[in-house]
Amino acid sequence: MTEQNQKQLGNTLWAIADQLRGAMDADDFRDYMLSFLFLRYLSDNYEAAAKKELGSDYPKVEKKDDSSARPVPLALWYANNPADITAFEKQMRRKVHYVVQPQHLWSSIANMARTQSDELLNTLQAGFKYIETESFESTFQGLFSEIDLGSSKLGKGYPERNAKLCIIIKKIADGLAEFSDKLDTLGDAYEYLIGQFAAGSGKKAGEFYTPQQISDILSTIVTLDSQEPKTGKKQRLESVMDFACGSGSLLLNVRKRMGSHGIGKIYGQEKNITTYNLARMNMLLHGVKDTEFEIFHGDTLTNDWDILRELNPAKKPAFDAIVANPPFSYRWEPTEAMGDDVRFKNHGLAPKSAADFAFLLHGFHFLKDEGVMAIILPHGVLFRGGAEERIRKKLLMDGHIDTVIGLPSNLFYSTGIPVCILVLKKCKKPDDVLFINAAEHFVKGKRQNQLTDENIAKIIRTYQYREEEARYSRRVGMAEIEKNEFNLNISRYISTAVGEAEIDLDATHRELVEIEKAIAVAKDKHNGFLKELGLKLLP
Repeated sequence: MTEQNQKQLGNTLWAIADQLRGAMDADDFRDYMLSFLFLRYLSDNYEAAAKKELGSDYPKVEKKDDSSARPVPLALWYANNPADITAFEKQMRRKVHYVVQPQHLWSSIANMARTQSDELLNTLQAGFKYIETESFESTFQGLFSEIDLGSSKLGKGYPERNAKLCIIIKKIADGLAEFSDKLDTLGDAYEYLIGQFAAGSGKKAGEFYTPQQISDILSTIVTLDSQEPKTGKKQRLESVMDFACGSGSLLLNVRKRMGSHGIGKIYGQEKNITTYNLARMNMLLHGVKDTEFEIFHGDTLTNDWDILRELNPAKKPAFDAIVANPPFSYRWEPTEAMGDDVRFKNHGLAPKSAADFAFLLHGFHFLKDEGVMAIILPHGVLFRGGAEERIRKKLLMDGHIDTVIGLPSNLFYSTGIPVCILVLKKCKKPDDVLFINAAEHFVKGKRQNQLTDENIAKIIRTYQYREEEARYSRRVGMAEIEKNEFNLNISRYISTAVGEAEIDLDATHRELVEIEKAIAVAKDKHNGFLKELGLKLLP
């Protein structure tokens, strides 16, 4: 599918969402809309696999007009082959890792919506429950926990809610009809809708969405060779982690760059339950098998994920690439015991007022020696004093901060402040720090500023080849950084002021002489005219 068609699909779905949500809050309607799109994806993928598995035994049906129910091939096969169902589902679990019952398929649900079935709501609830508890080999308990089909926001009673769902689902089904054979685009449509809902969510958007242009920068950086970025992309990443993964867009961007077989396993952690569910759906929607990713619902700062709590250093999990866009200047309550936490004890605790360095140190602790970490943080981490200065100094003295990238302000839905990207490595070749000042390289937008493809390419190229350019990038040795008391404020190292052009005095003198001659000639000519007229001459 072309980029234009992808955008058309996204616009179609967004128009439906905007039209149908009515008085419902956009964040609430988002969860319904994305869940239905997820069900459509699971169903289409499952039916395609079933058709391939059953071959000539897969029932052939004729499509009917839009107003009537359409035959569901798999439902017909189930009805005609009851003795073979168990073996068939076992085979499907082996091949696609999940099962969807015929009555829960999107095509069956859409039929119920078209015919205004009174049982749509009940069937949909049963379908969501089945997917959560019975469908997948691994558990997806709570996947639809935030989708309240019994909510008064859909209607006062069951009949009203059922009728509302019939309208919503029919509209979505009709809108998707022309894209019915474009299974691979539903993941892109899901991402598009997340971005659109983020744009309408204001500050809440920071909880679940990293703008694509920022995501592109981070994902490219961590997929380049850690020691020699100029040699290009790594062949393979055994693992990638985002410890504040939101809807999972950063992780999926890394996967897109590496290819579907270029990553061993994807790991993510998310504290917000709704966003956690979005991330799991997003992974599956993009064709990531349930065995190929692990998303954990929990608090990163308290580190309540069991796999990350291994005390034996030899068994400690470590990741090839770490990307993150954690909450900016998040207030936290570190305990005394946290001072001895292996993540923090060598550097110290971040202050209560801003957990930025706590997030950074958490991720850095789990980075492989040959790995790369790229994290988005507010500019304050570059120059704030106190505990943050001590952490920053330790990281610098140990040679772990590789690159500092300053970005323009107002790039995020959640904040208008300027932010930076810090690139960290446990083992790096250069003994300097690369500073990139991209703060003035953007296109102004109505709501947010935008980085163009050229802006993004320049940042990546400068990082990859460690290029220096006046007023844009510079490699700075530790002696100078130490002289500046480990302050990493970019303006200390890169001046954006345009110097005055040098003046050639000889050339200027010659030019002035010529001007004086021209004035004298013009004056003589003018006085000639004045004399003829009998008027007073110019002095």
